[in-house]
Amino acid sequence: MLRKLATLAALAAVLTLSGCGYNTLQSQDEQIKAAWSEVINQYQRRADLVPNLVNTVKGYAAQEREVLEAVTNARANVAGIKATPELVNDPAAFAKFQQAQGQLTGALSRLLLVVENYPQLKSDALFRDLQSQLEGTENRITVARKRFIESVQAYNTTVRSFPTNLTAMLFKMDVKPNFTVENEAAIAKPPAVDFGKAPDKKG
Repeated sequence: MLRKLATLAALAAVLTLSGCGYNTLQSQDEQIKAAWSEVINQYQRRADLVPNLVNTVKGYAAQEREVLEAVTNARANVAGIKATPELVNDPAAFAKFQQAQGQLTGALSRLLLVVENYPQLKSDALFRDLQSQLEGTENRITVARKRFIESVQAYNTTVRSFPTNLTAMLFKMDVKPNFTVENEAAIAKPPAVDFGKAPDKKG
């Protein structure tokens, strides 16, 4: 009974503070959900390009089996993670998601480096269309991630600031995980997809 009274008293005290921040926290939480949906949308767009990209490369460079399998496996790992809105509240699941996307980014980078050795592939109309779509998607991913990072930073700042931190504690609204600095550095340099220039030949 005393515990309930203490809880009610604490709640009343918080709610009487000017700007208890509950509505702000809710609004910022919704912004995070919207930003996260866009991140997922763009990552899914990239994943959808992978099968056609792999098949096109395979048509000219089937011998590059190891690289092709790495991309296929990385995409499978990404597909195996359910990127629900709740994932942004689970640091461990969020880290796993980051790792899977990072692996796909690295695998795509290696695949695109291999393409440099196949001039006929680089001139293929279908491949050039796919690389253009990939380039646009990588740019959209960068923008979507930036918006998500900013939304999470704003929310986490509110959760940690007085007096809204009291409101956050009462309603069990914890800080949310964000993309790490290391992960950001990896994404900052998307795969090179400019195949307009053939590699220089010496001799």
